[in-house]
Amino acid sequence: MKTYSAKPSEVEAKWLVIDAEGVVLGRLASEVAKIIRGKHKPTYTPHIDCGDHVVIINAEKVHLTGRKRENKVYYWHTGHPGGIKSRTAAKILDGAHPERVIEKAVERMVPRGPLGRDQMRKLRVYAGAEHPHEAQQPAVFDFASRNPKNKRNA
Repeated sequence: MKTYSAKPSEVEAKWLVIDAEGVVLGRLASEVAKIIRGKHKPTYTPHIDCGDHVVIINAEKVHLTGRKRENKVYYWHTGHPGGIKSRTAAKILDGAHPERVIEKAVERMVPRGPLGRDQMRKLRVYAGAEHPHEAQQPAVFDFASRNPKNKRNA
């Protein structure tokens, strides 16, 4: 019996929509990373992009446990001497682009490199409840009800 290795022409990518309202950020990010990499499929092949497309709505209503909303800090460097910058998760979630918190959490769970960048293109995150991907007929993925720990009340 031979080990199965998927070919790019054999991969069928589905579309899923996930509502992030009240869902714990880390639990959501780990599940989404698994889906966009394709690790939930029996035909998973490490060197082939065999994941599904994921649309996340209500990103601004994601929940961070403990005091992470105030204490979690995102750092970046401008490239100039002394150019380290920082922003807290609360400031990002309350700002103009709250979807970046989920994007960054998933990005850090996906391998860095050309394949990881291709897989990250399958993730679409929207702050509100509307998304422009109705034509793809995405299936609803009820992540909050899969485990009681996945959803927390604010």
